[in-house]
This record gives sequence, structure tokens and C-alpha cells, in this order.
Amino acid sequence: MTSPLPFTLNPKTDLVLERTIDVPANRVWMAWTTPQHLKPWFCPKPWVITKCEIDLRPGGAFRFDMQGPEGQTQSFTACYLEVVPEHRLVWTLALEPGFRPAAKEPLPGVKSFTAIISLTPRGSTTVYNATVLHPDETSAKTHDEMGFTDGWGTALTQMVEYVKTGM
Repeated sequence: MTSPLPFTLNPKTDLVLERTIDVPANRVWMAWTTPQHLKPWFCPKPWVITKCEIDLRPGGAFRFDMQGPEGQTQSFTACYLEVVPEHRLVWTLALEPGFRPAAKEPLPGVKSFTAIISLTPRGSTTVYNATVLHPDETSAKTHDEMGFTDGWGTALTQMVEYVKTGM
């Protein structure tokens, strides 16, 4: 696995999902950065996104609410750190919009994390890399055990299907 990151990954605190997907990077970018296109795929079914707000700029808000099959809800507020159209999107749950420190843990047992979505165009395909950085081994382990690979992988599969048929 190649790292599109300008630093060395820490296998104890960083989780990575990388796949080559058969959709172009500009469509993946649109799916990640437009609320109407993010909502249909962003969380593994039967969970759904009920609300999404995107202020696509460094310091801007990325807010979303997830609802489970029994009506349970989770609300998340993140801050964009880097926005490089069609190449890299970085957001963190450690900060709220305006780079303000977050006041609470986003998930039980997970202090926070920073997500780096890197897109490398390869003709009509895209090398998709999602790297999630955690502040410590315990948070990374908890996130991994909650189903990081399966959950983020399922969401990616849903996104590819959505881009091919629903956009």
C-alpha cells in the first residue's frame, strides 16, 4: 500500500482503507462534498444520514446526523482542515468549525480522529485512500473493533454504486 501522505503512518494509531475504484475522481469528490450526494451512501445501511451540512473550506463545518434502524441517532460536528478539489479532503472531529477545540468524544471510547481522504486519478478509475489518525492506540483499537474496515469499506462500496447509478 502506498501512502499519499506527507508523513509516515503509525500502525498503532492510524487506520487505512485503500482501494482502486472504477469511478473518476471528480465524481468521488462530488459525492464527498455535496450534501445531497453524501447522504445516500455515507454510512453503512441500514443506518442513514438524516441531516448533512458542508461548508467546504478550511475551518468550515462538516456536520451530519446518523440514524439507526431502531431510531437511535448520532450527531457529529467536524472541521475541515484541508480542501484540495478532486485530490484531498481532510477533516477532524478534534475541532469544531472555526478551528475551535471539540468539547466531547465523538464516539464512546474514541477520543477523536482526523480523516484524510486522498484521491489519485488513474484514467477512468481512482485510487481511493481513507486514512484515519487517532490520538492514541486505545482510540484506534476501539475504532477498529467498532468495525472501521467493514464500515468504511461498506460505505465506499455504497458510494461507488451511488456514483454509477444515482448521480
